[in-house]
Amino acid sequence: MDNKQDILELLRSVARGQTTPEDALLSLKEEPFADLDYAKIDFHRSIRQGAAEVIYGAGKTPEQIVGIVKAMGERNCRNILVTRIGQEAAEELAAAVAVQYHPIPKLAIAFPEERPLRGRIVVATGGTSDMAVAEEAALTAEAMGNQVIRLYDVGVAGLHRLLASLDELMSARCVVAVAGMEGALASVIGGLVDCPVIAVPTSVGYGASFGGLSALLSMLNSCASGCSVVNIDNGFGAGYLASMINQMEGIKEEER
Repeated sequence: MDNKQDILELLRSVARGQTTPEDALLSLKEEPFADLDYAKIDFHRSIRQGAAEVIYGAGKTPEQIVGIVKAMGERNCRNILVTRIGQEAAEELAAAVAVQYHPIPKLAIAFPEERPLRGRIVVATGGTSDMAVAEEAALTAEAMGNQVIRLYDVGVAGLHRLLASLDELMSARCVVAVAGMEGALASVIGGLVDCPVIAVPTSVGYGASFGGLSALLSMLNSCASGCSVVNIDNGFGAGYLASMINQMEGIKEEER
């Protein structure tokens, strides 16, 4: 099934009793994808997972990125995320399609489209140096339809800065805590809030931080309940997971 008409025909087949609902669901989950030789674009990811495929820009040529984005745009995909894309590649992409480029996190949003923002996700950083990873998380969550509150430079070296934002923290459905060095921010926030905390270790720090490994291990060993941990510098993964948590909470509230 390559278009809406094919899906509509499948649904009509279910209505006629020629296809079981279970078989139709399986077909929708399994198809389709487009083979561009250098990439196989999964057009039904939004049906299976609720969000369209995201393009990891590092390691891809500008031509490959443009080709993938154009193919997705032709299928009416919007707010297409391209992570870890450099300035030169972003400029080539912008020459081909509508793009919003954010140089700090090196993230592009192709075919940007405004959408209603739901719930509230807080993205907090230990320091200003963590902003690149934090912005990747925040922009990912916003592109997926979530309201995001940014609390930057509220690390444990000056705890009063974090405590001054308790209202924002307490009203969040999910908090993304981004920190390098010893990574203590996630544990502190985890001990204050009643929502899930997604800890993001960053590679910020001096030699003994081992490129973020120290923060990663600290976050994994957190004594605060409700903390989960993503990979080092994985702002995208944190923003995506925060969106899933926020959207699920929104559905629960609507059902009530």
